[in-house]
Amino acid sequence: MSDIKEILDEQRTFFKVGKTLSLDFRLKALKTLKRSICEHEKDILDALKSDLNKSAFEAYATEIAMVSEELDYAIKHLPHWVKIKRVRTPIMHFKSSCYRIPEPYGISLIMSPWNYPFQLTLAPLIGSIAGGNCSVIKPSAYSFATSAVIARILRECFEENYIAVIEGGREANQALLDEKFDYIFFTGGVSVGKTVMASAARSLTPVTLELGGKSPCMVDKEVNIDLAARRIVWGKFLNAGQTCVAPDYLLVHKEVKKDLIRGIQKYILEFYGKDPCANEEYPKIINEKHFRRIKSYLSNGEIVAGGEFNEKNLRIAPTVLDKIKWEDPIMQEEIFGPILPMIEFSDISEAVLSVNSLPKPLALYLFTTNKEVEARIVESISFGGGCINDTIVHLATSSMPFGGVGESGMGGYHGKWSFDTFTHTKSILKKSNLIDIKLRYPPYGNKLNIFKKLFG
Repeated sequence: MSDIKEILDEQRTFFKVGKTLSLDFRLKALKTLKRSICEHEKDILDALKSDLNKSAFEAYATEIAMVSEELDYAIKHLPHWVKIKRVRTPIMHFKSSCYRIPEPYGISLIMSPWNYPFQLTLAPLIGSIAGGNCSVIKPSAYSFATSAVIARILRECFEENYIAVIEGGREANQALLDEKFDYIFFTGGVSVGKTVMASAARSLTPVTLELGGKSPCMVDKEVNIDLAARRIVWGKFLNAGQTCVAPDYLLVHKEVKKDLIRGIQKYILEFYGKDPCANEEYPKIINEKHFRRIKSYLSNGEIVAGGEFNEKNLRIAPTVLDKIKWEDPIMQEEIFGPILPMIEFSDISEAVLSVNSLPKPLALYLFTTNKEVEARIVESISFGGGCINDTIVHLATSSMPFGGVGESGMGGYHGKWSFDTFTHTKSILKKSNLIDIKLRYPPYGNKLNIFKKLFG
């Protein structure tokens, strides 16, 4: 991996020249990337079909469209983001002026996962470009076809001394983590996230960790049950459940559980047909290793919907499991697949206690028409973000940050938060030479009383 060291040396040399600091340079890079994505749209869709069997609609809506929206938002607002911001100066600093300058960190490492391989690589890259950094991109080896397209797009658009792509598996990951970067942005699982953070700690490199965990979906007794069933089925089985913010498990009030099961069965049939494993619009599991892991959960509880699988095309039908206990294997780790375990509760306090006994989730979803229940859940449970009466869609906006808390991650991005993530805010106080109030200088004598009268 000697080429990694060479690339980093070249990027540091280029960064020191200062070209990336220019607003025009950053805007040109963002517009070049946007144009190339449009030109390679078919290649991207074909690659996502190859890697995950995503339909053109799902691939465009959840990957290309989100990246395009982020690009448009950054291009529109970047001239304002990069401006020096004047701020109020306290009277005790008279006569002075204060301002803030956003400055790039330098060389950023972006390590992305396989489940949304295009979106989760390009979205943070937009923030790095907007922030004025050079970047090294490490896409996932599991999503081989999409990673290859990303590499082709970025190599056509940019020189390696500005944006470089390193392909490969664990060896490449480790080689990168052995190097010194100025910022690391990682999206993936908790265990690898800990490794990334440990590596970053050696050189005190700041990190953003976008992880995951078991995101609950809570269904109250006061609810539009049909709408809840439709939106839960969509959110859970999007990308065959391989979504970091997918509803991981259902907590459903016992009074509406039977109706919810019937609704979920109805919409699984409506969305995916009688044989989802033969449906060409239904995504596949990324590889055999993950297929075997997810399939093992089918022995948990009682199957009330789905349960079919096809080893040849790596598909597992949308499945719902009832009679699940907290100690079952499926409740011990993030499922990351199209199986939805269900646990009933009889009182909302019981549900709150259950969720709060677990690590803080990346997302939480609540279906209720009761405003008091809504307020209680939002105020009493810590989670990265979520929806009331919907799933997934909270992350599809440039006006709110997306990120986890606790074991589900640290830091956020999207829109202005992407720019903030990849920049350091430098604070400056400029003092006048015309006046120099001597109150602050020794000897102090009885100056304390004067200071308290002026500033106390």
